[in-house]
Amino acid sequence: MDRIERSMSLTGEPPKALNTIQKIATLWGMTGLAILVLAALNTSFPNKGLWLVLSLVSIVGGIVLFAKGAYAGKPEGIKNHGVWFKSVSGRGFWAWVAGISLTGFYVILYFYAELLGLNPGGENRGVIALFDPLSLLLSGNPASQWFVYGTLYTIAIIAFGIKFIWKYRHNRYERIRTFSVMFFQTAFAFLIPEFMARLNESEAYNLPYYDLKSVWPLNYYLFDGYSLDGLLSSGNLGLYMLIFGVASIFIITPILTYKYGKRWYCSWVCGCGALAETAGDSFRQLSDKSMFAWKVERWVVHSVLVFAVVMTTALVSTYLGNDPGAHWLTRDIFLVGVGVFLTLPFAAIWYFKRDSLKKDAKLGAIAYLVIILALLGIHFGSGNDNIFLFEASNLRQWYGFLIGAVFSGVIGTGFYPIFGSRVWCRFGCPMAAIMGIQQRLFSRFRITTNGGQCISCGNCSTYCEMGIDVRAYAQKGENIVRASCVGCGICSAVCPRGVLKLENGPLDGRIDANQVLLGNDVDLMALVNKK
Repeated sequence: MDRIERSMSLTGEPPKALNTIQKIATLWGMTGLAILVLAALNTSFPNKGLWLVLSLVSIVGGIVLFAKGAYAGKPEGIKNHGVWFKSVSGRGFWAWVAGISLTGFYVILYFYAELLGLNPGGENRGVIALFDPLSLLLSGNPASQWFVYGTLYTIAIIAFGIKFIWKYRHNRYERIRTFSVMFFQTAFAFLIPEFMARLNESEAYNLPYYDLKSVWPLNYYLFDGYSLDGLLSSGNLGLYMLIFGVASIFIITPILTYKYGKRWYCSWVCGCGALAETAGDSFRQLSDKSMFAWKVERWVVHSVLVFAVVMTTALVSTYLGNDPGAHWLTRDIFLVGVGVFLTLPFAAIWYFKRDSLKKDAKLGAIAYLVIILALLGIHFGSGNDNIFLFEASNLRQWYGFLIGAVFSGVIGTGFYPIFGSRVWCRFGCPMAAIMGIQQRLFSRFRITTNGGQCISCGNCSTYCEMGIDVRAYAQKGENIVRASCVGCGICSAVCPRGVLKLENGPLDGRIDANQVLLGNDVDLMALVNKK
């Protein structure tokens, strides 16, 4: 006989204890992690390749088996699973332990790699030496701290991606999207750069370490002097890669964002988004939904974008110089071109979109003014590589340190258990800022809502990792068109009534505040508007 449910709690019950499969999976996964810890403590393993395989297989196997214990035999569909009752996913004690541990690992990895055994002038030791066999197999070079990081990063996306697919197995969109990020991370971010390093053994190539799916301004290193020299000195392959990198900025990204919104990159391709969607899935409900967080988000992420534009412009102008004999594109011509290129779309947006943007148009004007003043500072600086009183190369180093390392790595990933899984994407990613502007202004993507079916359960808002109050739109039957939305589709997946739907449609009527009055009955609204 089924047990009679006597609880009248509206919040549900606390999560059940781990079942036998989950306990075995935890032990298995911790065994693999223990091997890495022992290696970090300079334990000498006789056959490093074998022990590395054993460690990685144990970690992946433990995660996958844990997912099986959690979701196998359960009905399809998303359930709360007591996330707010669990310490690790509800900002409890274990959440802080996990956050501090991850942050400590990132700090050591970025700034004290020698503690992990890195020895550039000799033989590696510790945990980095454990990864030497795999690195030698792929690139022909000993492992570095970045190879260790890339391997663990890819393993995490694959393992937690399988867990994610199992959890969201009822949703075809989520399954395909997760397969996509697993593929792009493994092939384009991990394997291809290692194969490129092996090509450098030939004198014909001097290719920089280049993640082909990473688009400027996310890959701020593309226009560094060493990167440009390496690409231009590597023959047709290097020239193709440079052209592809530039085309990705000005052609590929705008076209795809117009057709599909920023989700094509942020939720289908990007490695940062891949980790947030897979390993960070358990923490998506922790994102701050307050109005204050939204205001801070807009100012911070667009400030990072402005700085990225200025920094990149300074680097390229420094590389070009003013000698017509060295480059057909001189420094002054380049600066004028950048100014004109920024002025034309800004003027068009101001003219055609000023009514719908309102306050955002003023913020855009401030950003435009800052960039133009910076261009003047580059031109009239005391040297060819100065922005006012600062050297462009120093700004580049500080940008890489503060934004690329501290923000995206240490804080963005290390504090998943405290701030949610998309801190970097919301507040720091300049690529997300650019595509967000494009998505808000001219993309066909929107999330349509059926206000008459909404029961105001709040699942959509709770699980929105970008801090959007989705329920407020759903209650009014209003299309959701937000610059910050990454189109992950979780709001639609967790909706028990099928209120939300991700669509690509015509631009007409995409943003129509009048629909708030009468839900989303477009035909009726058309009749009202005629009167």
